[in-house]
This record gives sequence, C-alpha cells and structure tokens, in this order.
Amino acid sequence: MAVLTYREALNRAMVEEMEKDPMIYLMGEEVGHYQGAYKVSQGMLDKFGEERVIDTPISENGFAGIGVGSAMVGLRPIIEFMTWNFSLVAIDQIINSAAKMNYMSGGQFPMPIVFRGAGGAGGRLGAQHSQAFESWYAHCPGLKVVCPATPKDAYGLLKSSIRDNNPTIFIESEVLYGSKGEVPEQEYTIPLGLGEIKRKGTDITIVTWSRALSFAEEAAIILEKEGISVEIVDLRSLRPLDENLIYESVKKTNRAIVVEEGWPVAGFGAQISHLIQKNVFSYLDHPVERVTQMDVPMSYAANLERMSLPNANRVADTIREMLR
Repeated sequence: MAVLTYREALNRAMVEEMEKDPMIYLMGEEVGHYQGAYKVSQGMLDKFGEERVIDTPISENGFAGIGVGSAMVGLRPIIEFMTWNFSLVAIDQIINSAAKMNYMSGGQFPMPIVFRGAGGAGGRLGAQHSQAFESWYAHCPGLKVVCPATPKDAYGLLKSSIRDNNPTIFIESEVLYGSKGEVPEQEYTIPLGLGEIKRKGTDITIVTWSRALSFAEEAAIILEKEGISVEIVDLRSLRPLDENLIYESVKKTNRAIVVEEGWPVAGFGAQISHLIQKNVFSYLDHPVERVTQMDVPMSYAANLERMSLPNANRVADTIREMLR
C-alpha cells in the first residue's frame, strides 16, 4: 500500500486514464501552468501538453459548454471547476445539456464527461465559497453524483467516473485535499453506486458521505467510550445510491441518523430518511434523525463557521438522545 494524499490519489487516477485513452483531456481554470488551484493536476501539463491539459479564462459557462459539445463528438472531457460554487455559472450546461442530451437524442449522443472540483466549506472562505451542492445535482435525472471521503475511494471512484458514458458530478471536499490514506499500488476501480461500511457497530447506523464521514468517525470514537457501538455507512456516491447497504445496516442496528455537510431543507439526507422509513420502517426503534449544517449562509468568522457546520459533539448528542 502506498500512502497518498487525497489530491495525489486524484492526480494518479487522471494520469493513468489519460495515458490509456487519448480521447481524455482536462480543462479548467489554472489546471495547466499553475498546476491546479489545489494542485490536483500537478505535473500533468508537462506530461500531456497544452492540447490535453487546457487552461481557460474565468468562464465556467463557456468551458463547460465546450466540454459537453466535445463529449457529443467522441472526446471524454474532465472539466474542473475551481470550486463547485462557481458551477452555478455553468448550471444550464450541466442540467439542461449534459444531463439530458443522451435521453433527448434517443441514445445517439452518450455523454462521457466528468465535472469535478472542490466542494463544501473550506476554512473561513465565507458564504459564497462554502456550499455543499450535491443534493442540487442529485435532484436531476441523468447525472451521476460522486462524493469520495478518502484517498482510496477518490482514486477508484474517479477512474470509474472517467470511464462512465454518463455525465458525472464528482465533488471533492476542499478540506480533504491534504488528508492522507493508504491506496493500493495496483490499479483498481470502485463501481459507482457501491457504498462501504467504514465502521461496524450494533447500536445505531450513521449514513454519511464526503467530509461528513470525519464527523461521524469522531462521534463513534467518543460514543465507544460510553459503550455505544456505532456503524458507519459511507455512501461514496449519491446517484446511483447503494440503498440495500443502508437497509441491511438499519435492520441490524434498528436506528439511523444521517450526517451531511449541506443545509437541512431539501438536503439529500431527507431522501435517505424517506427511503429508510418507507422500506425498513418495521425495523426502526426511533425515527430517523439528521445532523446538517445550520440553515444559514456560512459565516466568515472562524468561530461561527465551526458552529454552523455539523461536528462530532452534535452527532454524539443526537445519538445519545436516540438511545434513551
């Protein structure tokens, strides 16, 4: 096992796929000469040249549209948004073009495109740069939505996303880029729609994804000292969704809580809560609970940012209440 940072795992996945397939290219702001806004594309310009690692102006709608058009004629673009907050400028290209082209063309135009970049809150970046948009994109049929939490998952899921013939929303947590983890040296992929039990337990199931996995793991450690056994389900992708993994865990623990970085209203956790209570209601000993970001724009102040985000103590307190 090699120990890689999250950004290094993403870089390795893209490099390996681009070496195999000359139809793959990377486009976005600062991906080339600056080596990537978060250094994910470091070294790729030197390796593949300016025709395959393409720097763009600040023009998300434009280069997202170029990506969609090029995918229609046989290329396999990776479109990087410096942050998913900027994807809002290109949302027409993503929602009205990429997501619907294969359907509206009767299958004549597959859409092998990956939109990727940093999502969620960083550190004191303010309300316009600290938003978790996965529930927005998961709402739209035609898109796949992937949210890896570890370097191992980031590598395997990005390779699968690049090889997929459907448009994929690949959201990388901004604060995870420097996190480290073991990544097998041998090439592998992780199928989209396959979640993973990150921690086994018997008393309650935490369903989570991306950065929120860290809050869940910290809460599990706290509660373990109190004799509470927590099982953690990392979804890894929201579309497709590994529903059976959730149900089997809830059948075992009889309680479920969803932890997510996004806002509570219309968050993806509401969909998960609905599915659990629809399909395994008879196994529940308590209503499904949720821990989310507070229902406010993110503050710039560090102390208010911490208060706004979900955290291990909020998760642990909610679980204690559920087990009373």
